[in-house]
Amino acid sequence: MTKPQVKEYNCETGEEIVRDATSAEIAQMAIDKANEAARKAEAQAKETAKAAILDRIGLTVDELQTILG
Repeated sequence: MTKPQVKEYNCETGEEIVRDATSAEIAQMAIDKANEAARKAEAQAKETAKAAILDRIGLTVDELQTILG
């Protein structure tokens, strides 16, 4: 597997450098990816819970928004 690439751009000079990521950057990328997956899973769980509650009380999302709106 090839190493991820990092692009650095100097706004003052317009110079652009593409280089291999360092081990610390690769580790941070893995942490960021895991955090994003956890955030998405949490958001999906909340949406599922909301849908279950609305289903139990017999309302659609639009009907609830109308009531609360």
